[in-house]
Amino acid sequence: MGYALGSVGTAAFSTVPGLLLAYYLTNALGVAAALAALVVLVPKLWDVVFLPLVGRLSDRSAQARRSRRPLLFAGGLTLPVLFVLMFAVPAGSAPVVAAVWVLIAFTLAASAFAVFQVPYIAMPAEITDSTTERTTLMSWRVGFLAFGILLCGVGAPALRDAAGYVAMAAGVGAVIGVGMLGCWWAMRRTRPVPADSVPVAHGGLRQQLSAAWRTRAFRLLLGAFVLQALATAAMLGGAQYFATYVLGQESMSDVLFAALIVPALVVMPLWAWIGHRRGKRAGYATASVVFLAGAVLLLLSRSLPTAAILALVGLCGIGYAGMQMFPLAMLPDTVAADARGTGRQRAGTFTGVWTAGETVGFAVGPALVLLLLAATGFVSSSGQTAAQPESALTGVLVSFTVLPAALVAASLPLIARYRLEGEPE
Repeated sequence: MGYALGSVGTAAFSTVPGLLLAYYLTNALGVAAALAALVVLVPKLWDVVFLPLVGRLSDRSAQARRSRRPLLFAGGLTLPVLFVLMFAVPAGSAPVVAAVWVLIAFTLAASAFAVFQVPYIAMPAEITDSTTERTTLMSWRVGFLAFGILLCGVGAPALRDAAGYVAMAAGVGAVIGVGMLGCWWAMRRTRPVPADSVPVAHGGLRQQLSAAWRTRAFRLLLGAFVLQALATAAMLGGAQYFATYVLGQESMSDVLFAALIVPALVVMPLWAWIGHRRGKRAGYATASVVFLAGAVLLLLSRSLPTAAILALVGLCGIGYAGMQMFPLAMLPDTVAADARGTGRQRAGTFTGVWTAGETVGFAVGPALVLLLLAATGFVSSSGQTAAQPESALTGVLVSFTVLPAALVAASLPLIARYRLEGEPE
């Protein structure tokens, strides 16, 4: 539970920018959709370079201090403040000035998030050697993750509507701080990392990244996870637009979020049972197909009643729970298998690359939505809901349905090919 608490903080940061930042830029600050796409994308592209560096730093901390906790503390202390700055653009700023402000604040916040997230993901391989216990551990983590997504996905839009973006950011920042610093404090009693189990890998950063990429199981798992991060981020990024322009109610975004996440919380024990019974890979593929089916059927939203739309979003939520739990349970197995095969523990390097991929996925997803909206003629505004051409309404619908479905479909062949060394075909 102490470990899983950190996912409440990571959920808040992963969810709210994907849900509200693009909408904040286009509908509150008047930033054009194409420019807004760059603002949400560039900080995450920076993380592609920065995250593997944090991975090396995490491994060095584990070797020198026998703990990764100092980085948890640093990230958990700085991220809440930087998160508030993302939504605190001075009133009256020109759209270009506002875009630059958000770009700088988001880049710094993404860096602070990386400092926490990389060692956090590396720790399960050191908490337990049991693959079964890792599945249980990840089911707890994803349960807390789903709770954090529900809390912030529903609460952040409601708080924004009641008190504005700055107050919303302060509230979410508090959740981030409690989750991350609470995890740092709770993990003080975990066993120390054995001093001889985390040798700093030979070679420079480029060589280490190359070695991680050459590990076939890791490459396939990462590819599937990134594609699905793109899919879920696109759905989250399009949710506010979907609520406003398809459902006709801006405030329905929190209801959509609840419909997505509540089923995920309910079915988490079922996915854990399936993982123990049928195996993680089979469970991962099944969850992906469930999400894919829900996303495809949502294409009919314009002719469906609201209750049916929410039910289909709930179906996506059932799949989403497994799509989060299984790859996170499979990652430490992959890291451990690499350590057995090479004699080197490269958890920090692997999780740095993993988090970079996840980060890019969660950034590119909303950017794809914004680019799709720009291509279909979406009209930005400053504080009011602008009338949209029919092409833009179609773009909103496609960004919430077809785009996520296509990305998840592309991940299925990678899941099917995933095998650990020595595992039968």
